[in-house]
Amino acid sequence: MDSLTLRSPSITKVDSATSVVKKSEFIEMADRLRADGKIYVVVAIILTILGGVLTYLILLDRKIGKLEKALKNR
Repeated sequence: MDSLTLRSPSITKVDSATSVVKKSEFIEMADRLRADGKIYVVVAIILTILGGVLTYLILLDRKIGKLEKALKNR
């Protein structure tokens, strides 16, 4: 029982150390993208995709509105 209690905090320390390593790797990746200027490419792609989805939704809403008006007039 005591050995389990002693091992539990060490597992927690390993888990927290692992998460710190993962966070620092993520930060290094973001810094590298910023330094290389590639972050702007990523942002541009994301904005293009979001713009396309927004345009699609607006056009879909207009089509649905026209169909609703056509059904009301019937």
